[in-house]
Amino acid sequence: MKYEEQERKIYAKYDDKTIRVYQAYNDKIADEAIKLGTFGEHFSLTRMTWIKPSFLWMMYRCGWAEKENQERVLAIDIKREAFDEIVKNSVISSYKPNLGITEDEWKEEVKNSLVRCQWDPERDIHGKLIGRRSIQLGIRGEAVEKYVNEWIVKITDITDDVKRIKKVLIMELLKKIYYQKKKST
Repeated sequence: MKYEEQERKIYAKYDDKTIRVYQAYNDKIADEAIKLGTFGEHFSLTRMTWIKPSFLWMMYRCGWAEKENQERVLAIDIKREAFDEIVKNSVISSYKPNLGITEDEWKEEVKNSLVRCQWDPERDIHGKLIGRRSIQLGIRGEAVEKYVNEWIVKITDITDDVKRIKKVLIMELLKKIYYQKKKST
């Protein structure tokens, strides 16, 4: 399959009722979310929040739960129809002439939109580019309120799993380095 054809596919864990997205937060926000089953008072309803269906893209962005204020990774199952609505109402985050509108019209759409769509280079488990794009969706305003109050079905803290996977990756890398050095001596 050509890169251009893969570019607009959404890779995610989903079923007929839900789709999983990932977000990374600090302890206060994550603890509250786990306790409440949705986001609480430490989560800002007034700023744009980005949801990512790609686990590996989330790992790249949060540095495997090691970046400041992203030390906790949450797997958030949201209603499938809500995700479809988010995608349907999204405005692409960067202008391209083939959008069928002028740049000024696009700027107006971005300004008025509750949802932004961004396609970023997808990574493999080691952080290397893999030749396709991964979607992330920025939601704000009424969309964030619906996300928090209506769309979330389940929140799971997967931070321990993330750290275990990272540890295995480091061990594999160390073994590879060790055996390469041993072969060359």
